[in-house]
Amino acid sequence: MKRENLKQLLHQIKTGLIEPEEVVDMLITEPYTDMGFAQIDDHRSLRDNFCEVVFCQGKEPGQVAQIMEHLSTRNERLLGTRASEEVFQAVKQRIPDICYHSQARLLYRPAPGWCTEQKVAVVTAGTSDLPVAEEAAICLETMGVPVVRLFDVGVAGIHRVLHNLPIIRNVKVVIVVAGMDGALASVVGGLTHRPVIAVPTSVGYGVSFNGLAALLSMLNTCAPGVGVVNIDNGYGAAALAQSIIETNHG
Repeated sequence: MKRENLKQLLHQIKTGLIEPEEVVDMLITEPYTDMGFAQIDDHRSLRDNFCEVVFCQGKEPGQVAQIMEHLSTRNERLLGTRASEEVFQAVKQRIPDICYHSQARLLYRPAPGWCTEQKVAVVTAGTSDLPVAEEAAICLETMGVPVVRLFDVGVAGIHRVLHNLPIIRNVKVVIVVAGMDGALASVVGGLTHRPVIAVPTSVGYGVSFNGLAALLSMLNTCAPGVGVVNIDNGYGAAALAQSIIETNHG
């Protein structure tokens, strides 16, 4: 249930169009739906301004399809992360207008128009970081937040970052996606006063330890205003960026 729906129900009680007992019955069933294998949080959008996002990895394709079909009856915008092609095909049978980005492994159903005019920049150190970056970017766009993409501007060619500084400084939040040494987050954090969300990726050789080196580097940054999410967690970065923008709206 969306906030607007709740307001409409309260107005209907006030004007006598619906009995309070009917609304009580509706609200009792609204907080969550028991599907046996999943408890769907139907009130998530009231608290977080976006519906429950489905983590598809580890679930059967049919389970994901049932969960997302249920969510689609209550929400215009949908997201499912870590989805395979098999999962996409199962969901598409129930939700024909669902979209799939194979590189980002993302199921999504956007809606027309933006929820804000404030933009987020998604910046990557290398092209190998694109799967995580696209997860962040598409999640934001599905949430109604416009995105500026700046890809392959890592510190090995620092002039690429400097060339794009006007763009970086003109957005509300910057998401920096980087593997290997993860140094790009510190560089960007030192060049802008905007909040920087650093996303370490599992890209790298040997002792990068599947992103642990980048994670530790980002956590130890001396640049102010840099926060760090988990390795390869593009969705987490997008959710945090949206929250920052919503807070800024007051």
